[in-house]
Amino acid sequence: MLVIRRDLVDAMVAHARRDHPDEACGIIAGPEGSDRPERFIPMDNAERSPTFYRFDSMEQLRVHREMSANDEETIVVYHSHTATEAYPSRTDVSYASEPQAHYVLISTRDPETHELRSYRIVDGVVTEEPVEVVESYMFAHTGADDTPDCP
Repeated sequence: MLVIRRDLVDAMVAHARRDHPDEACGIIAGPEGSDRPERFIPMDNAERSPTFYRFDSMEQLRVHREMSANDEETIVVYHSHTATEAYPSRTDVSYASEPQAHYVLISTRDPETHELRSYRIVDGVVTEEPVEVVESYMFAHTGADDTPDCP
């Protein structure tokens, strides 16, 4: 399951709308080993295409160096589909190289609403996962226990 703050979802959707009709792309970094998306990093679509995206290699190198220096890793890789549903294409699957990442797709084909879905893509296998949008991670579902321990 992807648990993600609403402000990060809003930022991805705004980026997708801004770049429409071209696909938008970027990542959300978080502390290493946390699976917690924290820092929104919009990136340029080097293809400038409505049907394909590719990170600019120099920008990607700079971002990965910055994340390494901050003890961060890629938690979310996102991009938009401008005319189709939010489901990974064969090309998306072939380029998915971070098995720990959540691959988020945002469809902007409808100008009034958006469709946002998340997937895990490991060894070419696509598995959709639930998305829980929260206002704050402090009160997000933790899985084991929703109530803090009391002394």
